Amino acid sequence: MGDKIRVGLVYGGRSGEHEVSLQTALAVLKAFDYDKYELIPFYITHSGQWRSGPLLSAPPAAVAELQFGNAASGGPDSDSNAASGTQAGSAGYALQPVLRGMSESVLAEGGPADDGKPVDVMFPLLHGTFGEDGTIQGLFEMAGLPYVGAGVLASAVGMDKVAMKTMFAQAGLPQVQYRFFTRFGWKEDREARLAEVEELGYPCFVKPANLGSSVGVSKARNRAELIAAVEAALRYDRKVIVEEFVDAREIEVSVLGNDEPRASVPGEIRSSNEFYDYKAKYIDGKSVMEIPANIPTETAEAVRSMAVRAFRAIDGSGLCRADFFLRRSDGALFVNEVNTMPGFTPFSMYPLMWKETGLSYRELLDELIRLALERYEEKQALDYGGGA
Repeated sequence: MGDKIRVGLVYGGRSGEHEVSLQTALAVLKAFDYDKYELIPFYITHSGQWRSGPLLSAPPAAVAELQFGNAASGGPDSDSNAASGTQAGSAGYALQPVLRGMSESVLAEGGPADDGKPVDVMFPLLHGTFGEDGTIQGLFEMAGLPYVGAGVLASAVGMDKVAMKTMFAQAGLPQVQYRFFTRFGWKEDREARLAEVEELGYPCFVKPANLGSSVGVSKARNRAELIAAVEAALRYDRKVIVEEFVDAREIEVSVLGNDEPRASVPGEIRSSNEFYDYKAKYIDGKSVMEIPANIPTETAEAVRSMAVRAFRAIDGSGLCRADFFLRRSDGALFVNEVNTMPGFTPFSMYPLMWKETGLSYRELLDELIRLALERYEEKQALDYGGGA
């Protein structure tokens, strides 16, 4: 093979899923083939400060190694390294040459001079707001950089549960009933909002419209719990969605591809908690993942088909994980949501379902890089200037 592909890994971020992103980055860095790729880490602190790390020749051993400036500057959000944007005590990789064409006012100042070789493709491993919602995808588009995963529109729609459900409805995908409102609507007439939501019955699930990993999600069994759940959700977003409860199994499918997406075998989550919340996903490690899911063949095929339809409904590219409810009473399927940047932690379903389908973790990363470069090349053939 010729020159190695240089990949910029971006992780951390300002969202409530910062720690999840760090775990994902560590797992991905450990899985890459360093004979084929050169890895440049970019850490975004809780406060939104960008820090570039050195060119990696081997994977880091722990998350602490990914938080540049931690030991020398007294914490991941300290400003003592802000001027250089680099890891304390190491040679950093200049950020500005990576985001070629971007002005220094857009991002923090870059590090010392790099070796002159540009990053070939960016790999955002940011979950939630400012990373999975189309914002950083737009930055890469403006900078003219290839990047892994969904584009601006698909990322934004995949992040906003209300917009997502609207797209799913347009595609004819079955969904549970729901209501939504904004912080303004809640403050303007709380009683009216409560009356609308109570049409769904109790219990119901309350969620921030723009967040993932079940952060801010609550199960409400009565009006008092509903009010508390809405107030909690409004801490994380200005828009809240409330969904009816269905007694169902939780089925997930991994999707991979651009114009010709394919779906993995389905998996099933059996949560260690009452529902699959943040603790069950990332902390206690007690939730059971059954891959492949123990469901009839025709149900498995139906859910895989629906996963691809959901992927196409949001104009997805690269990857997504599609989540479904399989109602226990009659076997009816409902699409719950898609996640355009699913986790790659040791507890993550996305790579595990592909492994069961026959694609290893390392092969999966190879394919994601290939898909990113393929999409970039296709977009370069478009005429953006209306030339003759």
